[in-house]
Amino acid sequence: MLNEGDRAPALTVTTTAGDSIDLAAPGTPLALYFYPKDDTSGCTREAQDFTSLASDFASAGVKVVGVSRDDMKSHQKFIGKYDLAVPLVSDDGAISEAFGTWVEKSMYGRKYMGMERATYLIGADGTVRKVWRKVKVPNHAAEVLKAAQAL
Repeated sequence: MLNEGDRAPALTVTTTAGDSIDLAAPGTPLALYFYPKDDTSGCTREAQDFTSLASDFASAGVKVVGVSRDDMKSHQKFIGKYDLAVPLVSDDGAISEAFGTWVEKSMYGRKYMGMERATYLIGADGTVRKVWRKVKVPNHAAEVLKAAQAL
């Protein structure tokens, strides 16, 4: 699990927009949000919330990127269906393992591994500036924006 003040892992990711981002040195501040699954109610709402604030994040000089274990084809369909303005990254497990967001969950007494909803605000130099764990979707994107504007 990464904490505030830690360095982001030396991983390079490719977004649905075709951008390549070195998480350890992104060059501009980055809001990296982890979510469980494309096209599910909470994940859709979160993506729409970040999309509605995309121009505000851009004005603050902060990139926003969503991460899940869905493949790029699923991501493209998700983006198209909801006209999302936030690029997504397909995680093969390396990203969520490095950030500590692949965790044991429990539903109806059954334990399983899954993606924890979490967001990391990473500075241009790769330092983790702020961490939100076990995120609740309502007002989360606005809270991240407020922290991003304070960088």
